[in-house]
Formats: sequence, C-alpha cells, structure tokens
Amino acid sequence: MNQTAISQRRLLGIAGLGWLFDAMDVGMLSFLMAALQKDWNLTAEQVGWIGSVNSIGMAVGALLFGLLADRIGRKKVFIVTLLLFSIGSGLSALTTTLATFLALRFLIGMGLGGELPVASTLVSEAVPAKDRGRVVVLLESFWAGGWLLAALISYFVIPAYGWRTALWLAAIPALYAIYLRLRLPDSPRFAAARKEETVWKNIIHVWSAPYRKETVMLWLLWFCVVFSYYGMFLWLPSVMVMKGFSLIKSFEYVLIMTLAQLPGYFSAAWLIERAGRKFVLVAYLLGTALSAYFFGTAESLAALMASGIFLSFFNLGAWGALYAYTPEQYPTSIRATGAGMAAAFGRIGGIFGPLLVGSLVAQGVSVTAIFTLFCLSVLVAVLAVAVLGSETKQQELA
Repeated sequence: MNQTAISQRRLLGIAGLGWLFDAMDVGMLSFLMAALQKDWNLTAEQVGWIGSVNSIGMAVGALLFGLLADRIGRKKVFIVTLLLFSIGSGLSALTTTLATFLALRFLIGMGLGGELPVASTLVSEAVPAKDRGRVVVLLESFWAGGWLLAALISYFVIPAYGWRTALWLAAIPALYAIYLRLRLPDSPRFAAARKEETVWKNIIHVWSAPYRKETVMLWLLWFCVVFSYYGMFLWLPSVMVMKGFSLIKSFEYVLIMTLAQLPGYFSAAWLIERAGRKFVLVAYLLGTALSAYFFGTAESLAALMASGIFLSFFNLGAWGALYAYTPEQYPTSIRATGAGMAAAFGRIGGIFGPLLVGSLVAQGVSVTAIFTLFCLSVLVAVLAVAVLGSETKQQELA
C-alpha cells in the first residue's frame, strides 16, 4: 500500500472518529427528548425547544468556527470544537432543570456546528481530486456509526440506567481530543495559502459575483435539508410513540431504521465519483422526499418500518454528497468561511424544524401533514441543485 493511501486512511480515521462522536451526541438527543418528556413532564413545545436550541448553537458554531478556520487553521478549530461539545455533554448529565439543560445544549451545539464543516474542509483539501468525493462521503458515513452507537446506548442504557449515564458516555470524546492534538495533520492547502484578507472581506468574497450563484444554491440546499432532517429525525422516537408504540419499542424500531444509514452512505460513496455530485444529490433527495411522504401516511408497522428504512438510506446518502459538494464551491482562501456560512444558514432550518413539529403536534395536526411538509421542503432543495448547481466531479480545488 502506498504512502498516500496510508495517509488518507489515517486522516479519514482521525477525522471520522470525531464525526462519529458528533453523531452519537445528536443521535442520543432524539432519544433523550423522548425520555426527558416523560421524566420531567415536558410539553411538546418544550421538547421542541431542546432540538431547536441545539440547532441555534450549531448555527453560531458553524459561522464562528468556519471564519476562524480560514484564519488560524483547520486542525486547531477541529480540536476546540470537539472539546466544547464533549465537556458540555458531561456537564449536561448533572442538570436538574430544563433551563440549564438548554444552556448547555447551546454550547454543545456550537461545538457540533463548528466541527462538521471544518472537518469536511480539512479532508477535502488533503485528498486528490479523483478520490475527494468518495473519501468525504466515507467521512460522513461515520455519522451512521455514531447514530448506531446512540441508538444502542439509548436502547440498552437509558431504560436501565437513566439518561444521565448516557450523557456521561457522550463525554468520552474529550479524552480523544488530546490524542487529536498530537496526531492530526493540518491541511496542506491551508498551510500554503496566503491569509491576507480579513474575516469581513472573506464574508464579502463569498457573496461576490464569481460565487453568488453557488452561495444561493448552497444556502437553499442547506436550509431545506437541515430543516427536514432535524424536524424528522429528532422526532422519530416520539412519532413512533404517537403512533401507539411504547418508548422501548420506539427505540428498538428507530435502531433498525438507523442501520439503513450505512448502505445509504456506501452507495453514495460508490456513485459520487461515477455519476457525479449533482446526480447523487438530486436522486437521493428525491428518494428522501418520497420516503418522508410514505412514512407520514403509513398506518401499519410494516409500512412504517419500510418507509423509515428508506428515509434513513436516502437522507443520509444525500448528506454525504452535501458535505462533499459544499467545500468544492470555493477557493482555499474562503473555503471554510463559505462552507461554515452555508451550514450556519442551514442550521436556522434546524431551529425551526423541531419547534414547528412541537407546535403542530400541540395543535393536533396529523403526522401525515407534518411529513408532507418536510417532503415539500426536500423538493425545494432538489430544484436548487438541479437549476443552480454545477458539476464538480474530479475538479482540482483552487
């Protein structure tokens, strides 16, 4: 095996484990919301705020740390964000009030929101053009591993030992951050790039004429995808409860649905260097929209499980393509800024998604109507890519 392949695998493993811990935290949140609702007697609106405050933090973190990554480097920001959400997870296990829990979820969200675009930018810049899309989708596939861990912890730990124990387990990445500091190489492109522009000039550059169309496309794409993802997936265990299943059974069924994320990622990784970024995004987002519609209208357990499995397969495959596609829209000098700003705008959708579901559920709106709304949101993302997006398969980064 040549040195380049070894280096790629090492980078993918190091960045991917950070990604996995991120996903474990977000994944557990969907199960924690269902557990906290019972433990603290929360209303649907209060539960919605847990997911939304997390997304507010992610929006702030994506913007702030994206800007910082173009100034001080990808590696330093990656480590800071990992520490932030790890320590926040440990402290949140000690909370006794919703207000304190929400405050810590904001800090955790900042770490999560900053880490994801910065890590994908780092990997994009360190991998040759012919492998870049596949490797970034494989990086995103660690998200499925994190969700799977979250589902396993939630299924086996929360019912037996309580949600606080589950949160302690999510704090483990704080130790891993020390290892990252010694082992993770920074982006060679960042090290070679001239960093003369100010943060404000970088922001303006993202919206300048050469990149305006790409920025509009990415902001629409990110908003619609994040809005629908967090609206649907953070509420999956709760929706299963609303459809008449016990909390334990809902955890079990969501665990099964989560397994479908892995083939979703791997199929997208295989296709992305063959069919291109646009094809994978459009095809997998269309699959997401159809699955969301059928999940909302499903009445039998078989229909719920089948549509839920396809929802996980297509949605997470689309996420992999999204993270591969986003950094390729900008040159090195503004890459993390552009990716961070797009992700930050997307997180605004993540704020409204869970809140909207909580509000609509409280008003007695059917699950069918709610998931139809998410179906329409994903279709807007499809149009944005199809009309405004350009193919970046195997193009060298500027």
